[in-house]
Amino acid sequence: MAAIPDPNAPTPGAPTPGAPVPAADPDETAVLQPVSGPAVETDTMPSDSEAPTGAPDLQADPQAAPEDELTARRDAILLGMLPDVAFDGWTRAAMLRGAQMAGYAREEALAAFPDGPVQVVAHFSGWADRTMLAQLAGHDLAALRVQDRITLAVRTRLEILTPYREAVRRSVSFLTLPQAAGLAPRLLYRTVDAMWVAAGDTSTDYNFYTKRLLLSGVLTSTTLVWLDDRSEDNGDSWAFLDRRIRDVLRVGKGIGRMKEMGGLAGLLPSPARFMRHFRPGRE
Repeated sequence: MAAIPDPNAPTPGAPTPGAPVPAADPDETAVLQPVSGPAVETDTMPSDSEAPTGAPDLQADPQAAPEDELTARRDAILLGMLPDVAFDGWTRAAMLRGAQMAGYAREEALAAFPDGPVQVVAHFSGWADRTMLAQLAGHDLAALRVQDRITLAVRTRLEILTPYREAVRRSVSFLTLPQAAGLAPRLLYRTVDAMWVAAGDTSTDYNFYTKRLLLSGVLTSTTLVWLDDRSEDNGDSWAFLDRRIRDVLRVGKGIGRMKEMGGLAGLLPSPARFMRHFRPGRE
């Protein structure tokens, strides 16, 4: 017959009443802390200096790192192929040689640019835009007049492209081919829009259209002059750019007077709807 346990007997392992309680082991205490749970509200918030340095960034985009890695790969392949583009044009062979120069396998190049040379040309324009914006960020644009900000943006972009002038010339020819149909105006729009945004433009009325339309003419004509400029430090191109900017200012004032006459702004569609037609495709 089994023995009946005494209910008054102490539980094995339990502390004896009146005996001192041993100090908790720090390691065991840490293990017993809950992994997660409801936050405990306090009267004060910790300062920035008290924030844990190893806390995860909850605002980080999980797709940001892969996108940055892909962009870096595309940039490396592009820069590796640019010397060959001057001679061979925007071809698949030049792209693969550029990947080899950058240390990437053939498969990695094809994965980076699945649409081939068309996508590389679009990325070339995007790379020039990104580099331009990075350099403009180092200037105190707020201290400049708007026309000087735009002049600086156009000049900065062309100076970035000066070592790759022949590749730009090849791009102009490539963008006239059937496989690149429609790409040129989208890339041009993206560039002039980036310039105006960097210059601080926030217009949403008819000025949105006129500014980008007029700057498209300035950038296109200045680029064509720059392609054949053999003057010292591209001096002829910059003088031409200054003249074109002055011309555009006169045209802009004339359009402003037309608006005062009424009716023109109401005939134009929404800038947001207009922009959708000029968004470049996949890079």
